[in-house]
Amino acid sequence: MTAQEQPAQGGQAEDWVWLARIRRPQGRKGEVFADILTDFPEKFAERRRLWLLAEAASSTPREVELVAHWLHKGGVVLHFSGVDSISAAETLKGLIVAIPRAERAPLAEDEVYVADLIGCELFDVAGETPVQVGEIEDVDRTAGPVALLVVRGAKGEILIPFAKSYLRKLDLNTKRVEMALPEGLADLNTPGKI
Repeated sequence: MTAQEQPAQGGQAEDWVWLARIRRPQGRKGEVFADILTDFPEKFAERRRLWLLAEAASSTPREVELVAHWLHKGGVVLHFSGVDSISAAETLKGLIVAIPRAERAPLAEDEVYVADLIGCELFDVAGETPVQVGEIEDVDRTAGPVALLVVRGAKGEILIPFAKSYLRKLDLNTKRVEMALPEGLADLNTPGKI
């Protein structure tokens, strides 16, 4: 139901989608090892034009040409044109590999990007009147078969299963998610509740 491509942090978050974070040089010919931040690592085979961004919004994106890539030990090894030595690869450490938002992979009709959920307001519509639960800050896709929405509400952090059976309405234009939550789920972090 969700697909992961990380939203860019900072000033122009709506313009970029993060695909990988460069960790270190890999090999002697300028390759770099990167953490994968997308559910579509196979798309590296189709993408030759990528951009390198600093996590701080102050720098200008740098366009690079992807010459080669391969999956390696849970990450991806990338080799960019013009980066031909360990010292050149070292200068890329910490940079984000990104694409313009308009170029992200198309999704099936019942799927949504994690990046599009972050910043949405979650409302519980199980009762007669909608109750604002809080803002979706993140999505944890490692906890089990169903992604968990990490919601910051007035009572603290709440983890809400992003289950199709709970979802009633998803309006990304107004940043509003409506779900019919099981009784008591939104109150789990209320002081004095067990």
